[in-house]
Amino acid sequence: MLRLVFPPAPRVLRSPVVPARLVQRVSEKTAECGAAWTSPGGPQGMAHIHDSDGSSSSSHQTPKSTAKWASSLENLLEDPEGVKRFREFLKKEFSEENVLFWLACEDFKKTQDKKQMQEKAKEIYMTFLSSKASSQVNVEGQSRLNEKILEEPHPLMFQKLQDQIFNLMKYDSYSRFLKSDLFLKHKRTEEEDEESPDAQTAAKRASRIYNT
Repeated sequence: MLRLVFPPAPRVLRSPVVPARLVQRVSEKTAECGAAWTSPGGPQGMAHIHDSDGSSSSSHQTPKSTAKWASSLENLLEDPEGVKRFREFLKKEFSEENVLFWLACEDFKKTQDKKQMQEKAKEIYMTFLSSKASSQVNVEGQSRLNEKILEEPHPLMFQKLQDQIFNLMKYDSYSRFLKSDLFLKHKRTEEEDEESPDAQTAAKRASRIYNT
């Protein structure tokens, strides 16, 4: 009797399901200020990138932001545009939850109101850390976490897990991002803008003003 053997169905990769409210809050915080780089030794504060009139200071950045992004992941995460591009890349790799978790932890550490801290801690736990999380991140000790940690939240309660995710991005996806078409295309655009006649004219004009 003839047996028909069918190949296994291909695995379907799906983008992480992150609550829209959490994504919106993270995006707003990223737009308002550069995400603070936090080393394993502790938080270093939040670097504001807006001028006093509320307008973005991106126009005052150095021409080659890609050079800053390529220098370190810390520098990339300090630049809202860098975070945006990195998120685009991770979304294509189906691992956007890593940077969203990192950014959510940065936002959480700035929270001072206890009620808000409890709400944000629960949201982070249910979105990224619980066994039923919609966008679960891969961190050591995750199986030992439970909702009891949410009863008495404190600003650094997710610090160790955040550091793990940072190192995961630093030694894995970040290096691929620097070789990606997305990054290289942005780099080429910067170089072309810098070499354009308008840019050279502006540079000469600025030089004449400076020397007068």
